[in-house]
Amino acid sequence: MGFSAVIFDLGGVVLGSPLHAIARYERRIDIPGGFINRVIVDAGAEGAWSRLERGEILVDRFYDEFDRECAEAGNAISARDMMAGIAESGGPRPQMIAAIQTIRERGLRVAALTNNWASENRGDGGSGGLRRLFHVFVESSVVGLSKPDPRIYRHVCSELEVEPRAAVFLDDIGRNLKTARELGMRTIKVEDPDLALGELETALGFKLRSEPRLPS
Repeated sequence: MGFSAVIFDLGGVVLGSPLHAIARYERRIDIPGGFINRVIVDAGAEGAWSRLERGEILVDRFYDEFDRECAEAGNAISARDMMAGIAESGGPRPQMIAAIQTIRERGLRVAALTNNWASENRGDGGSGGLRRLFHVFVESSVVGLSKPDPRIYRHVCSELEVEPRAAVFLDDIGRNLKTARELGMRTIKVEDPDLALGELETALGFKLRSEPRLPS
């Protein structure tokens, strides 16, 4: 079927991956790989990470609460240092920015759907100048819902004025994609950005990547 909208996660898709930044932090402080993600998953909806993403706590409070959760799970960390590493790794991916612009030029709607957080000193959750790229910009910390809650996917589709089956959704986390797929979206997991864009080209039926130039 033809699609009328594309929905992009930010971190790990349009921006550098926070998962990679967390993995680097784990290696740097010599704790088991995947430990931090396990703490997040095990703590569930009432854990510090989930509450931060829903805007229920600000990042300064998160530092203490997440440090405590990790210590109780068996490893001491500094959430402040970890989050600084995430921020440093979050630069834009030029090929994704160019793809979004091409999609817009082709007349499709584009949205950002991001789990993010705000702080006392930064009310935009780090979204900044990215907003102008998208017709719709949905932030977990603003709407009080976070992926993979199906309500946030329905919300972004409502804002786009499309049915889920008319949208393609790109994310780097499998559990976020699972919910979108159950709602009827076409999903693409982003591990290698270039491969993901190739899959998106196939779904949309037009080119998003520049052709390689032959040497002169």
